[in-house]
Amino acid sequence: MGTYSREDILRLIKSEDVQFIRMQFTDLFGQMKNVAVTASQAERALDGDIMLDGSSIQGFVRVEESDQYLRPDLDTFAILPWRPQLGKVARLICDVYNPDGTPFAGDPRNVLKRALERAGDSIFQVGAELEFFLFQTEEDGGATTRTSDQAGYFDLGPLDHGEGVRREAALALENMGIEVEASHHETAAGQHEIDLKYVDALTAADNIMTCKLAVKTLAQRGGLHATFMPKPIPGTAGSGMHVNMSLSQGGENLFSGRSGPEGLSLQASWFLAGLLDHAGGFCAVTNPLVNSYKRLVPGYEAPCHVTWSAANRSALVRVPSHRDRGARLELRSPDPACNPYLAFAVCLVAGLDGIERRLDPPPAVTENLSAMSPEELAERGVQSLPASLAEALAALEADPVILKALGPCAPQYLGGKRREWEAYRVQVTQWELDRYLTAY
Repeated sequence: MGTYSREDILRLIKSEDVQFIRMQFTDLFGQMKNVAVTASQAERALDGDIMLDGSSIQGFVRVEESDQYLRPDLDTFAILPWRPQLGKVARLICDVYNPDGTPFAGDPRNVLKRALERAGDSIFQVGAELEFFLFQTEEDGGATTRTSDQAGYFDLGPLDHGEGVRREAALALENMGIEVEASHHETAAGQHEIDLKYVDALTAADNIMTCKLAVKTLAQRGGLHATFMPKPIPGTAGSGMHVNMSLSQGGENLFSGRSGPEGLSLQASWFLAGLLDHAGGFCAVTNPLVNSYKRLVPGYEAPCHVTWSAANRSALVRVPSHRDRGARLELRSPDPACNPYLAFAVCLVAGLDGIERRLDPPPAVTENLSAMSPEELAERGVQSLPASLAEALAALEADPVILKALGPCAPQYLGGKRREWEAYRVQVTQWELDRYLTAY
């Protein structure tokens, strides 16, 4: 992505033979939406005159206040490289506005913008590591959980049957101005990872949504189904979205220094303490699905407890080895099903609360938490993350700092997720039938 004026984009639309422009936005629960306009409507689109029915978007507004407008972020203009080269398709990522010209408070992108304002002159920088599975499809294109890929961590072809999709996705993203730091095969068969370059949080969230779209689109073209579902297969590793984060000011990393633990600054230490203090409260946002909590279980390097460490990958927050200009914190609990705008907003506000209150983090835990008994954990004062979406929603409702970060959309988010939990709670699963049907 670049820096564009209205005139730049109109010129590019003409010179590149762009015929369609997709006006993209993200709903409250992390689903990308769009309305497409032809090139003849480009000026209206750039002026923010394209309307949507907000009452038809889950978590937005009521039917009696349905009219809303899409106002594009001009710097997000990009031509979609996987679309035809004749009659090209471009996209613009949009903010949602009310008819009176004010930002819609329930727009996730605007939620993140409000959180970023709280940071003042500090820039919240984020680098995300997205994991996903590539599965085979049925003859009719329906998704399965089958893979012929038997590769493991960092393996390559011919064992890795998905490297072509990863390569195409990485090149497509680079073509759109989104830097990819690395991509590789992950631990489980059919599991992959794409790491996006460290950038400001708003750009990072935009890039994550674009990356997910690219991976899904290019996988489908290759006859595969890509899923960012946290735990599609029991008994194997789930897919996370580790989030590396720091604050900078005037080009200086505020997390680097020697006054805090592990070669971090005091600000980093306080920010870390804020993340730990609000981990339960923001879990329903960073881990938003019923299925998310099937991943947060012992034995698969996914965190289950509210701890931090310099090296221990079972900890919730890890301090990577770069402690100077590259000093950062790695939050390991989020999964790629989350809405990145909301997730980054709540993480930032949690960390800022730690800085404002000058919270001290507890001692680091270097031992493997998965190997500890409940008694040992209790003796160490180690708290657990929520074990279900229901527990996470209760923790969110009890955390005023995180609720305030979500703002007016908090009731809609809680209500939607409670309906999801209730729909799941009344289901009878195959596991229950296998275990109980003949035994009782």
